Parts: sequence; structure tokens; C-alpha cells
Amino acid sequence: QVIVVESGGALVQPGGSLRLSCTQSGSRFNRCHKAWYRQAAAKQREWVSSIDDDGSTRYADSLKGRFTISEDKAKDTVYLQMNSLKPEDTATYYCNYCGNWGQGTQVTVSS
Repeated sequence: QVIVVESGGALVQPGGSLRLSCTQSGSRFNRCHKAWYRQAAAKQREWVSSIDDDGSTRYADSLKGRFTISEDKAKDTVYLQMNSLKPEDTATYYCNYCGNWGQGTQVTVSS
């Protein structure tokens, strides 16, 4: 059984940084597409960023320059570095790792 677990969410002040992690277990297949999504309260889930097997990355236009996606294939883990956080970044962040979803990790940006 493949399990995907996100971690790293927290309460952070505006302007702060967080690094989210997403790790899969139960499979060693990691040559695939991975992506981060987020869902704020009362809003639809939106795509944030993705990384392909060749290492190419993409970002939502509104997040370019603040968020960075990366991965460590040896650890079956993908990361999302988030800088200069804003209150509007508050959401539950979800990872899709090779088509499998995690349960999400909460990021709250507030003073």
C-alpha cells in the first residue's frame, strides 16, 4: 500500500518561511510527476507547483519567486520551500506523489 505523508505545516508570521515535505512509502517507484496543491477554507483546491521526473519545475504564476519545489529521490521525498509568506497563503497543502494523495498539512500565516 502506497502512503503519502506531508509534514512541515505550522503557524508562521507574515514574511516568514516554511519548508514542507512529502514522503511516499510502500513503493520505490518515484520516476513520476509530483505536485503540490493547496486548499484554503471555502475555496477550491488549486495547483501550486510541480516537478517532473527530469527535474523540470513549474509554478503557479502568483507564486513564482517565493516558492521552490525540489526533491530527493533517494528519500522518496519532495519539498516545497515557501518564503515571504503572506496571509493569503494560509491553506491546507496537499501533495500528489505519483498519483497518490496525502492527507495534507496546515499552513497558517498570521501575526
